[in-house]
Amino acid sequence: MNSRRDFLKSSGYLALGALMLPSLTASAKGKAGVKNVGIQLYTVRHEMLQDAVGTLKQLASIGYKELESARSEKGLYYGLQPREISKITKDLGMNLRSGHVHVDKDWERTVAAAAETGQEYLICSSLPSNGQTVSNYKRVADIFSKAAEDCKKAGIKFGYHNHEYEFEKDKGQVLYDVLLDETDPETVKMEMDLGWVILTGNDPVDYFEKYPGRFPLWHLKDMDRTKLESTEFGKGAINITRMLQNARKSDMKYFFVEQEEYAGAPMDSVRHNYNYLQKLSI
Repeated sequence: MNSRRDFLKSSGYLALGALMLPSLTASAKGKAGVKNVGIQLYTVRHEMLQDAVGTLKQLASIGYKELESARSEKGLYYGLQPREISKITKDLGMNLRSGHVHVDKDWERTVAAAAETGQEYLICSSLPSNGQTVSNYKRVADIFSKAAEDCKKAGIKFGYHNHEYEFEKDKGQVLYDVLLDETDPETVKMEMDLGWVILTGNDPVDYFEKYPGRFPLWHLKDMDRTKLESTEFGKGAINITRMLQNARKSDMKYFFVEQEEYAGAPMDSVRHNYNYLQKLSI
């Protein structure tokens, strides 16, 4: 599998065009400030490992309301027990809505732990098998369908988080579309990473319209198109306002700010991104 950087360069997707041009004029009559801002805790992964409770308190003080966890070397919840992290977040006025996990040998325990927290979604964070072929993506679709049934029995919704490689083609088919077409839209949802979709030359809005109701979760990020990595809001190539203006087309329930690389301290970026959203009119 190609690296993100190699894939994007070789595919010629650096000419992003008008999709990337920032424009706030369409939202001039809207209400200022984005509400119920979420964050993917991978954004502050090191801080969560060092001091999970203290980091959650900092996020709450900034204003973040919705949370998505990610697997770590200390487990699914950064060394905290499922009920423990649920109580801590609720006491801070936040909600643990989702978690990034793997569909692997520990899947049964993963589902049980998620049910114990009371979270709504479990999101597979990467393909459970290798191979950029239609046949492999059909096999993955079967895996996802079974995983979704397990989640449904536990009262949880299952989904998948994309990267950039899913937008490669095999036999003339976009592999991401194979996943969408080969899975039940009622049971297998998608968490769209808007940044990677756009950097591959695709428009998320086209997917919202073609596959209505499939994208209840988003990763909202800005991207540096030269370095091919995430950056602070307003410093990259992604039209954040346009994306949020199309939330209804996506039937988006929650979005999570995600930033994987930083210009300085991660918490400074986290604060910048929240403040940026509060200055928008949508």
